Amino acid sequence: MRSGQTVTVYGAYGHTGRFVVAHLRERGFVPVLSGRDAGKLRALAADFPGLEVRPAAVDDTAALDRAVAGADAVINAAGPFATTAAPVIEAALRAGIPYVDVAAEIEANVDTFTHFAFRARQANAVIVPAMAFYGGLGDLLATVAMGDWETADEAHIAYGLSSWHPTAGTRAAGAVSHGRRGGQRVRYTKGRLDYHDDQPTVLKWHFPEPMGIRDVMAEFTMADVVTIPSHLAVPEVSTHMATEAARDLAAPDTPEPTAADDDGRSDQTFLVDAVVRSGGTERRAVARGRDIYAITAPLAVEAVHRILTGRTRTVGVASAGEIFDAADFLDALSEHLSVELHHA
Repeated sequence: MRSGQTVTVYGAYGHTGRFVVAHLRERGFVPVLSGRDAGKLRALAADFPGLEVRPAAVDDTAALDRAVAGADAVINAAGPFATTAAPVIEAALRAGIPYVDVAAEIEANVDTFTHFAFRARQANAVIVPAMAFYGGLGDLLATVAMGDWETADEAHIAYGLSSWHPTAGTRAAGAVSHGRRGGQRVRYTKGRLDYHDDQPTVLKWHFPEPMGIRDVMAEFTMADVVTIPSHLAVPEVSTHMATEAARDLAAPDTPEPTAADDDGRSDQTFLVDAVVRSGGTERRAVARGRDIYAITAPLAVEAVHRILTGRTRTVGVASAGEIFDAADFLDALSEHLSVELHHA
């Protein structure tokens, strides 16, 4: 990577976007601050003197082109991604630069794979959706858990969050997804997404110690049901959420996250337990860390770094586990994340 490569961050002033901007600077990149609200961009620039501000509405093609002009890559951190992903991807394709986003919205990620896979391959372009805590991390963990298996019967990602104080962006994106589903729930079964009206259930999940056995809301479906089956031959993919965190998200009065250290991270902790099963054999990869929003920044920035240094395995629209060496990628995040691998 040459010194001072520029990365446009769309949605730079959002909660996750701020973490992305800060981490890009730590890694030697020069962020370009972009998004829909010029006032919020100028306020952010006051905290990061010397960075360029390029406001752009998602329906303003010329402004989006100016936002990415001369940049080496773009990271989209602006939800709801149902609104922002396609226009920013189009701008990236016109500019001939890679695109990475942090979308947790299932439908938005499906749209990215569906609408841009062929065009991106034809253009030899790289588009990595869901390069975040939800979607990206689970995919990386499931990929390393699979190891040398070519297929598995099922994959489960259990999220052991100590709490979940959702941002306004998380709530807005959730409302969009809920509306697109007509209020239905979704799961990935028999090799496809299935929309249904079944009531949620609670089950006991055996997390690694010291967390141990905890109640989780079963089929609390996250973006992993898009990323994992996009490249792994697993017909059943489920994600489950610690009941404490699910209650926090459901409660309308749960406050947004508050900083508990100088880096702006909250005191939330997480354990992500990825389990793949084939026949009677089970393999597991476990990640532990702090603050689901903050950890998204090193995930997205490491992805950009690897794309720009040619450490990729394919082109087109690809999830983290397909385009990167999953084990090596996770090793690179050791400062931010601890990972354990258990193969029977």
